[in-house]
Amino acid sequence: MLRNLTLALTLLASPAFATGLEIEVAGEDGPMGTVSIDLFEDVAPKHVEQITELAKDGAYDGVVFHRVIDGFMAQTGDVAFGNMAKDGFDMRRAGQGGSDRPDLPAEFSDLPFERGVVGMARSQNPDSGNSQFFIMFAPGHFLNGQYTVVGAVTEGMDVVDAIKRGHSQSGAVAGVPDRMEKVSVTE
Repeated sequence: MLRNLTLALTLLASPAFATGLEIEVAGEDGPMGTVSIDLFEDVAPKHVEQITELAKDGAYDGVVFHRVIDGFMAQTGDVAFGNMAKDGFDMRRAGQGGSDRPDLPAEFSDLPFERGVVGMARSQNPDSGNSQFFIMFAPGHFLNGQYTVVGAVTEGMDVVDAIKRGHSQSGAVAGVPDRMEKVSVTE
């Protein structure tokens, strides 16, 4: 509870949020609900621009949550290999790609990785963020200053909490993964 209050105060003290995402999450049995995210364009402007352009283009629609670790985070956003609707979809490749847009330089900030925070996934290279992002199930302070914070969930954490979990160590999801059915940009 105290950590959520700390995050709320930190976010209130940070620059205004003008852009967000509405993510309609679906599972094997159909719709699960909507997740609303405020994007921090003043904290990570290049990352927010990339995410919103991909969402406007429909690139995230149908993309799976390919890496989901209980007590840690749910990762999605591989527009190259993570779209279940594309011919030749292979879950084993999901998480290995990005988009046709260039990778981004890191935009690290002082914002902490608390429950509900959205961060940009990357490889070992800090300047390799592209299209993939993750939503925190719980605080992950070891990520602070190491990954770009791009936003925070404002509604729908119950939907995030219901996303199908992967294997404990790798987070790889077996069977039919949950997906972002539709991703819309909000102003």
